[in-house]
Amino acid sequence: MLKKVQRRFILSAMAAFGAVMLVIVIGINVVNYYQTTSMQDDLIRNLLAYERRALEEPKAPRPPVEGIPGRGPEDEFTTRFFTVHCDLSGRVRVISRDHISSVDEKTAEKYAQTILSRGREKGYYGDYRYCVKEEGEGIAVLFLNASREIQFMKTLLFVSLGIGGSGLLIVFILVVVFSGYAVRPYMKNLERQKRFITDAGHELKTPITSIATSADIAAMEYEGNEWIENIQKQTMRLSKLVGDLVALSRLDEEVPFPEKSVFSLSDAAWETAEPFAVLAKAEGKKYSQAIEEKLELEGERNAVQQMISILLDNAVKYSDGGGEIRLDIYRKRKKIYIEVFNTCDLSDISELERVFDRFYRLDESRSAGTGGTGIGLSMAQAIAENHGGRIEVKSQSGKTIRFRVLL
Repeated sequence: MLKKVQRRFILSAMAAFGAVMLVIVIGINVVNYYQTTSMQDDLIRNLLAYERRALEEPKAPRPPVEGIPGRGPEDEFTTRFFTVHCDLSGRVRVISRDHISSVDEKTAEKYAQTILSRGREKGYYGDYRYCVKEEGEGIAVLFLNASREIQFMKTLLFVSLGIGGSGLLIVFILVVVFSGYAVRPYMKNLERQKRFITDAGHELKTPITSIATSADIAAMEYEGNEWIENIQKQTMRLSKLVGDLVALSRLDEEVPFPEKSVFSLSDAAWETAEPFAVLAKAEGKKYSQAIEEKLELEGERNAVQQMISILLDNAVKYSDGGGEIRLDIYRKRKKIYIEVFNTCDLSDISELERVFDRFYRLDESRSAGTGGTGIGLSMAQAIAENHGGRIEVKSQSGKTIRFRVLL
């Protein structure tokens, strides 16, 4: 139990911290991407205006790259770009390579045709940020060398991921180290509660046994006395309640089933279901079962039989008169399913999942006459979880109810 609580605490803490780190890493990189892209787009707009002025005065020498907001006097030497001017049909008219030497005209033309075929106005292509703009009776495609910016964005991404991963690892180590201290008060309270239930159970057994014995003797002397019969009935119910509480307390231990073994689930289920089939038919209810043969399970046979017994007992008790009860046990995708279905008449199923809470009843008025203790389904859930499985419940409009155990 301690390891389970500690594990959940660690998972919760790491999930919360991991989510925060993920948001921070994504936020940093997204903001950097949009800022860098925005600066490049602003520069491209200025360069397109510069290229347009150069085309209007073809014989004049090209002026230096100036007048770009936020950039220094070395722009002409640090800004590398080329422009491909095409007509509206996409045929290349002019290629401007005055500010780049690593791209020849053939490559520039190939780049421009590729971009025009994509039909996008801006984006990244290799190490370049490009922009397509219509001007008069033609189209200009400007490619700005953004290798430094792209490399910076990649570096920032890897660095932020590295820092985030390192932070997660460090926090994980710290959480593992200090989780024991964090859950210790909770575990102390839980241990006290379990010890109290166990001690109280043992202390109550003696007076309950004494009352039951005295009631049996009185019943022999005053045969048919309704008051004595009521004492016997309530004593039996109280004895069962104490036994169930002690058993449930043991299921909360760290290793409730220290000696698990492989057993035939099919045989164990047949053995458990037989008396309930007879009981259901005696009460005028329809009972059917389909248990797959040669099913084997590693676990504690008696506990699994008790879980099936609880579910079948619940189905027989709470099914409507002349209703239907069905038990299905089968294997699917390397997992074993145990399903208990019965018809019923539930007025309120809004809190159906609470049936696994201790002492909770869906219908108090109907449950009062069944003799149940209200903790049977809690025990079934604990047995399923201690076998590495889970149990769930579903109902259709309160007319049917199905318990499914997945192992």
